[in-house]
Amino acid sequence: VQLVESGGGLVQPGGSLRLSCAAAGFIFSGYGMSWYRQAPGKERELVAGINGSGRSTNYADSVKGRFTISRDNAKRTVYLQMNSLKPEDTAVYFCYTSRYDTWGQGTQVTVST
Repeated sequence: VQLVESGGGLVQPGGSLRLSCAAAGFIFSGYGMSWYRQAPGKERELVAGINGSGRSTNYADSVKGRFTISRDNAKRTVYLQMNSLKPEDTAVYFCYTSRYDTWGQGTQVTVST
């Protein structure tokens, strides 16, 4: 089981980024996926989750209305579209599958002028 994130970077406040997480080694469409983030000195926190079909999603209150999680099962990829980014969104973002308790390596998102 392998998860590989991409798409992080430096963006100004109010900007947008789209993160991708490519999965391999398991039946991707069968299981939910999640995005977490960890800022320096803070605990890792759940950002968003999506079920296997993509029809059900959930979000942390801090990102509701700004972030959108989605998936393309044919491409074995889960996405996190992040809009209206704020400095407090700065963190390393990880994708995770609870079914196999596996994390990606993370991708850094920095929101700063």
